[in-house]
Amino acid sequence: MPDRKDGTLTDSGMTGDLKLGLIPYGKMESILPLVYKLNRGKFSEEVLKSRLQPMLTMGGYECLGVYDRDKLIACCGIWLLQKLYKGKHIELDNVFVEEGYRSSGVGALMMNWLAEYGKSIDCASLELNCYLENEKGLKFWQRHGFEALGYHMIKNLDEEK
Repeated sequence: MPDRKDGTLTDSGMTGDLKLGLIPYGKMESILPLVYKLNRGKFSEEVLKSRLQPMLTMGGYECLGVYDRDKLIACCGIWLLQKLYKGKHIELDNVFVEEGYRSSGVGALMMNWLAEYGKSIDCASLELNCYLENEKGLKFWQRHGFEALGYHMIKNLDEEK
């Protein structure tokens, strides 16, 4: 949970000296190398950068960063949304932890921070999409209290985008 005026939390427990907090808009491009890895190079950092800029200008997007000293080692996009079926909620997007930090409690720290952050801004829930082939991710989400509600479906209108 954020425990400082700037919205950061420092954890000196089992995960070492990690700092969690919202990434300022001016430093948001720092997530692009992690998102590139998350997508296994499917999109160039140039394409990701061109997609990030409109996300920032339209509003409602934030990003949680996890830092080991000054190195960004994990991120989670945060969409602040309002929908008829649930009301105000956070949709998690592009959740990624560097390989060397996985299975060390970083993901749990992130989920705790996000739950507390959501409560602090009066959100009713946290939501996300998990790809069908991501069995390890599915197990992680279930361990952290997420339940399947339906299917995320997509119809591509332009195969190149």
